[in-house]
This record gives sequence, C-alpha cells and structure tokens, in this order.
Amino acid sequence: MGDTANNHVFADSKIYYSADTNSVSARQVRGFVMSNMSNNQQKTVYPTDRAPRKRRASHDPKMNKPRKFIIDVEETMRLLLEQEDTDGDFQITIHDSGPKTLSVGTADSDGYRKFEIRGTYQLSNLLQELALAAGHGRKHVVLDEARLNENPVDRLSRMIRNLFWDGLTRRIDAEGLEAICADPKNRTADHSPRIYIPYGEDEIYTYYKWVAETRPHLKLEVEMLPKDITPEYVKSINDRPGILSLAMRKHFDDQGNITFKGVPFIVPGGRFNEMYGWDSYFEILGLVVDTRIDMAKGMVDNFVYEITHYGKILNANRSYYLTRSQPPFLTDMAMKVYERLSEDDQSKKEWLKTVIRAAIKEYHTVWMSEPRYDSETGLSRFHPTGLGIPPETEASHFDHVILPYAKRLGLTIKEYAAKYQALEIHEPELDSYFLHDRAVRESGHDTTYRFDKRCANLVTIDLNSLLYKYEVDIGEIILRIFNNHFDIDGTIETSEPWFERALARKERINKYLWNEEKCLYYDYDVSQQKQSIYESVTAFWALWAGCASPEQAEKLVKVSLPKFEALGGLVSGTEESRGPITLDRPNRQWDYPFGWAPHQIMTWRGLENYGFMTDARRLAYRWLFTITKSFVDFNGVVPEKYDVVTLAHLLKVEYGNVGVDFKFVPREGFGWMNASYQVGLSYLTSHMRRALGACTSPEVFFRHKVAKDVPAVSLESTSVSEHQRLKALVLEIDQNLSSSFSDSNTVDASVVKDDTQPVKVKAVSLKVGP
Repeated sequence: MGDTANNHVFADSKIYYSADTNSVSARQVRGFVMSNMSNNQQKTVYPTDRAPRKRRASHDPKMNKPRKFIIDVEETMRLLLEQEDTDGDFQITIHDSGPKTLSVGTADSDGYRKFEIRGTYQLSNLLQELALAAGHGRKHVVLDEARLNENPVDRLSRMIRNLFWDGLTRRIDAEGLEAICADPKNRTADHSPRIYIPYGEDEIYTYYKWVAETRPHLKLEVEMLPKDITPEYVKSINDRPGILSLAMRKHFDDQGNITFKGVPFIVPGGRFNEMYGWDSYFEILGLVVDTRIDMAKGMVDNFVYEITHYGKILNANRSYYLTRSQPPFLTDMAMKVYERLSEDDQSKKEWLKTVIRAAIKEYHTVWMSEPRYDSETGLSRFHPTGLGIPPETEASHFDHVILPYAKRLGLTIKEYAAKYQALEIHEPELDSYFLHDRAVRESGHDTTYRFDKRCANLVTIDLNSLLYKYEVDIGEIILRIFNNHFDIDGTIETSEPWFERALARKERINKYLWNEEKCLYYDYDVSQQKQSIYESVTAFWALWAGCASPEQAEKLVKVSLPKFEALGGLVSGTEESRGPITLDRPNRQWDYPFGWAPHQIMTWRGLENYGFMTDARRLAYRWLFTITKSFVDFNGVVPEKYDVVTLAHLLKVEYGNVGVDFKFVPREGFGWMNASYQVGLSYLTSHMRRALGACTSPEVFFRHKVAKDVPAVSLESTSVSEHQRLKALVLEIDQNLSSSFSDSNTVDASVVKDDTQPVKVKAVSLKVGP
C-alpha cells in the first residue's frame, strides 16, 4: 500500500469509521447478511467447482492483496464476547480460555468467504475496533486486517496520541462541569456538585452562578473562598468538598455574547478526575512529544492561576487539597513549552515572564518558608499545613490507626473520629501521625515505608534536586532570555543570586544527603540528625537536575543502579529497604517491587544528561517492554503502575491499580504512563523498536550474546566454586552492559511470534567487552 492508503488504514477512529471513508454498500450488506444467517435459516450451498474451505494452516500461502473484512458490528461483538470472554469482564485477555479464533467474512466476497482471526492480540484488537465503530454509530463496517495485526508499538503509540489524551481531557466550564465534578474520592455524606471560586474573581463567580441557574439539572453549588485560606478554614469545608476553579478565557458564543471557556487540562485517569501537580509535568512531556503544545501551554497557565489565587501548585484542584502542594516542576514545564511555541518572540517572552514570576513566588512562599524550609540544614521538605484526618481516603483507611485510641476511651472508631475532628479530643500522637500522612501525600509517594510516620521530618533528595533545578532554571532564563534584567513589580532580579542559591543547595545536598561509602543519595532526618537508610530510586533525580558531580554520577551508575534495575524497569526502592512483608505489614505501592513512570523518565533523562545513553536506552526498553507486553496480552490495558519484577499489573496492594477497569476498549490509559511510552520510544534505536514490536523479552534481548559467549559447562563435572565463578561472570557481564552494548552494535532481532510458538531470535549482534 502507498502512504495515503496506510494513513487511512491507521487513521484515528473518528476518521476511519466516518461514513465518508468506511462505507458499506447495500449489496455488500445483503450479501453479508445472507452469508451469515444461522444454519436453520440458510442452507449452505457451495459452487460445483469448489469444496468447503478448510481452516487455514499457518503454512498456507497468504494473499498479496491487503485483506478487508465486512463486519456486522453488533452481531460480531456479541459472538466474540460469547465465545472468547470466558471470565465475563468484557475484555479478551490471555486469562480467557476461549478457542482464540473467530471466522469473519472478507469484503471482496461480500462476506461469503471466511477468514479466521486468531490469537489474543488480534481478537482483542477486533473487540476494540468494534467498540470504537459502535461508538461512532456504525452498524456495518469494512475493517482492514492491518488494524488487527498492527505492530503493537505503533498501535499503542497511536492510541495514546489519538484516543487517550482526548479521553483524559477536562475543562471547568458550562460544558465540562458535569464530567469534572464527579469525585469518586468524596466519602462525605454531601455529594452535591460544588465549585469554589477564588476571592475577588467576581466575573468568574457570576459566570458559574449563571451556569447553575441555566443548568438546574447540575444542581451546582457555587461558593467564593475567603481572602485568607487558613488550615482551619480548609478543615471546616471538608464535609462539603468541591472542585476549585482554574484559568478561563473569554470568547464569543454563537449569539455574539462574551462568555468564558475553561482552559483544558489532562487528568491522570480513573478515580483521579482533576488536575494533579506532578502528574501534569510528565503528562506535558508526553503532550510535547505528540505536538499538543496548546494543551501543554494551557496546563502551565492553570498552574500559574493556582499559584496566583491559591498560593501554591496544588496536590490537585479539589478543596481538600488547598493546604497541600506536590513536587515542583514548573520551571522545566515552562521551558519545554516555551521552546516549542510558534508565537512571535515578544509574545513568547511575555508568556514566559508571567510563568517565571509565579515560579519565583512559589519558590519563596512555599518551599523556602516555614514549615517546609528547614533552617538547620538549609534544605526543604514536604510539610503541608492541613489539620485533621485527610478526607480523600476511603472511609475505613485509618481505622487501624484510630482503633487503639478509641478503645482507650470506650468509643467506637466513628465516634472517636468525629470528636477528634471537632477538636473535642486532643491527641498529639494522632496529630503527628496525620501530619506525616499528609506530607507523604504532598510528596506524591503515597504510600511507602520510606516515609512511614516520618515524612515531614525528612529533607529528601527528590525535592531538593527539583529546587536546585528551579534555581538553575530561573537563573539561566533571566540571563539568557531576559538579558539578566527581570522586573518583578519594580524589583529587578538578576541571575547571580539564583546561581548562588543553586551552588549553596548543591553543597548542602552533598553534606547531608550524599553517602560516599554507599555511592548513593539518601534522605536526611532532621529530628534524628542522621541519614535515612532507605534506598530510593529518586537518588537519580540528582542526575536529572544536574547537581551531581561527574564522579558522583559515575558511582551512582556503576555501584547503585544495579540495586534498582529489574526485568521490567526500575523499582521504587530496594527490597532490603522495604523490609519483610507480613499480614500486619502489607505491601506499599511506592516500594519494591513496584515501578512507576515518573521514576523511569527522571532516571532516563538524568543518565542522558551525564552521557550514560546506553544505560538510559536499556532501562527504557525494559519499561516499554513491560507496557507493551501487558497491552498485547490484556486487551490494550495501560495501568497506573507495574510490579516490574514479575511484570504484573493485576496487583494486590493498598489502592489497587487504576486504569484496569474498562469495557471493550481502553479510552484513557493513564496519564503519566501514556507519557512514559511516548517519551521512552525516543530513546530506542530502530533495532530496539523492532524487537519491542515483537515483544522480545529483555532477558532475550540483553542476554543472548552473553549466553552465546559463555562456554557450555556440565554442572555434574564442575566444582561448586567453578559454577559460582561462571555465574558471577554472567552477572557481571549483564550488569556492565552500559560498557558492552554500543549504539552501532545494538541487537538486530527479527522475531517470529504467535500464540502457539516460542519466540525465535534469528539474528543478534552484540558488542561484548569495554
């Protein structure tokens, strides 16, 4: 097929299933219906010169002409689910025990001749395509076979670009309120949709009051926040939570009247139906790759709005997050967008000036002010100012914490919680517990044994790396873009103080957080005045920020990186740091063996900054393989997180796994997971991408040459010590692939794979040795 034909075959579903490009003639429909009537309605008659068609074997010749199928959407979906969805979850996965084959009619025979679609991947793709066609109102379609056996890397990347981002898009205005007000995390008795407007935003308040009056079915309540938003006030409205308004733009409606449109943004997905702090940074990286610059710019504008009106970049724009921030990424966000804006230079600079003014305000008033600033170390920590029990958790989430205190006073958990919230009971131990719990949530790492009952006491390597990057970014922007003259309300900022702040922070990071003996950055506990012993993969954020010396970077990569590298990517922390798991000490989702998109992306970028590109590529391949394999085996799923040791996404962990609960076709994925896939693909060589498309396991991809070079040894005739030496040799080679695997000698793998045959690697070329 030519490029034009290919572009149509893999077009966005709303284009592909439009009546103009995917029509079915009346003759085809009649022929299709007749050829698909049940046996009691139609007697099968074959032409005299042709016997009944046999099931096609794998060795049968294939047609050169691209195959198309004519399909009755509703009936085919019914048959497909009835036959293949044996566990009744409206998905077709490797866990289903159906025959994994379905006959469909070819379009060039008007549905008379049949062709068998086989295997989990093609059948689940068929189910997805049928659901998309039905969503566009189609009853019958002509479906290209190429959409069913599309390279999974191309298909997933295309779905992220054309489907998932749109599925995650929200706006807070008359048209978007119904979707955005839904809050699965609201466990109060009051589920009325409610929006809070910043103090002094009278036009916006009037607009939403008009929305409430003209759309009474919404039952929308509109409230204006006070000028001073105190922790006490936030606690007082926790029983009537609502969405917080974000940036809006004036525009003319169909009647020529001036009204408002909400600036759109991307939500993480699932139960997270609002704009989150650090999620948005990684989503913006994905949006930039997919050239959705306007959306990325709008999200930055929304953060400027939050800093202006709520005092900080919020954990998310819900009322119960008003006292809580999240890891700060605004300066890098701004530059990623600024560099790709198509506006004239002056407009770009004016926009950037507004963003950097907001970033400077946030830097001083949030991260360099008490309680988040620790004067003893000169570093910063997660330390929100909220009061009481965090309200966005499940109703029973803290029962085990409250129970012993309730028993002591002869109260039920519910009675005790009510009195504690009303300040009728004062319990300093609980105050401390909930302070640390809110700090964990502000860190974005909720929850982990790294921060258990001590988060607010820790100056962390991740937060201080981000603030170092703020200081360097602001200094460079002032120097390079604004000619070292940046006006903030009449005060002139120059670059020198910002570079001095960065240098001072780097020295403090080295003093308090770097451990020369262990070649790793650790958090520092200000209450105990010593380093934490938890080994976190966020140590590599120092490479992303650029605050590690070349020598420190070398030690991090050579000594510490192997501690975190697993089959499917990087684990959040080491197994030793996490400690044993028991009935009373369950898994936490930000600990071993779980891997998360932000940790992968930050580490890839950090390694790239210091020239460790081969390591970055290897880690990117591992992570993308994990995503691709689940996508192929589980009906296109793209979840929130993975167990990167076993490559599982169906997890038994405190909050489950967002993104796995859908019917027929995934329409959102998960925000930062989508981004990690699009960003990760940019790290792969063409050889790696081909191998990934064939779902070649990292074990095969990275170890094939090692296994080939190690001489075959019979264990029966080899001493134990010799066997251990050989095993150590293999492990050493595997761990030192950063020096043994050059870009010009990457794996060149042609892989044959179907549901019945093992992976066969035909050709592998690896350079082994430094």
